[in-house]
Amino acid sequence: MDTLLQLIATYGLLVVFVSVFLDQGGIPIPAYPPIIVTTAITVDAGNSVWPVLVVATIAAVLADWLWFIGGRRLGAKLVRLMCKLSLSPDSCVRTTRGVYARWGVSSLAIAKFIPGFAAVATTLAGETGTSTRRFLLFDGIGALLWSGVAVALGVIFHHAVDRVLLQLEELGHYAIPVLLALVVAFVAWKWLRRRHFLHQLRMARISVDELHHLLEGEQPPLVLDVRSPDQRAASGWIPGAVFAFAPGDVDIPVQDEVVVYCDCPNEISAAVLARELQQRGFRRVRPLAGGFAAWKESGRQVNLPISEQMAA
Repeated sequence: MDTLLQLIATYGLLVVFVSVFLDQGGIPIPAYPPIIVTTAITVDAGNSVWPVLVVATIAAVLADWLWFIGGRRLGAKLVRLMCKLSLSPDSCVRTTRGVYARWGVSSLAIAKFIPGFAAVATTLAGETGTSTRRFLLFDGIGALLWSGVAVALGVIFHHAVDRVLLQLEELGHYAIPVLLALVVAFVAWKWLRRRHFLHQLRMARISVDELHHLLEGEQPPLVLDVRSPDQRAASGWIPGAVFAFAPGDVDIPVQDEVVVYCDCPNEISAAVLARELQQRGFRRVRPLAGGFAAWKESGRQVNLPISEQMAA
């Protein structure tokens, strides 16, 4: 434990920077504990905590800026990849799209306090063409608030942190392995939650060819588009689709055949809505395999906004 305390006392700011950068970069390394512990040790030593706050904020903004640049260059591809790898795919896909569509870049001020939201929101900011100045303004506010809460906790509860460190000191050389085990356990818990969530959404998919055949038939199915308005405006939609993010968005009677599509990994948003519709009594609800991207790549007809049609 002496090694751990010496490490934090000597390289505390570096530990804070690395842990925050990795955490905000998408690697599930808890960043709050290093900030709180470093702050508590700094307070006990009688030093200023401002350097801890500044370093944590800079690390967070730097990681977010990299996601922002990636969003500008790769757009929706990077968002889908992030949500596919996310340990919280439900909040990644539905919460992020919904909150960002409603509040825009200003949502970055609170993004870090919403699980699974921060990195995806910064990528969306780049994807939607937000200016660098506006991005840095709101993201900087959010990073400062997020870091400030951690530093404040370290200042307020530094005596409690000291007691925890003393208990760890009693473990001797086992302290560091115990801490590493706790981190591994946290990541494993998040991963198991992800597996459980995906398992709940297992259901039959409908292929692009099958959907096209049904739409050409005498009784076409109800097609629901659960993407955000900006996505539809940018890429178009399947002809005849009804826009809905939640079951209450549209007033429709229970039907035998419903197809739901999105533009996200594993059709998660579509599967979530499909499950909710099934619970409301809809008999046959299936997500579109591959989502809107698969439909468009197959060369099927796509409806565009009037402005896009005039430009074409």
